[in-house]
Amino acid sequence: MDPINEVHVAEAGLVVVDIASADEATALAFQQLLAERWATATAQRTTSSAWSGWY
Repeated sequence: MDPINEVHVAEAGLVVVDIASADEATALAFQQLLAERWATATAQRTTSSAWSGWY
């Protein structure tokens, strides 16, 4: 994985993060880590797609 570097932007914007995980607990835990660092809206549940080729 490439290093994460701090970046400053001139304007606020929207970022959408699509999380793929093996289970709901992992996805929600990752979401919580993001929420602790940035102002974000969090989900109370996850959704799954019909295609599970990632696992």
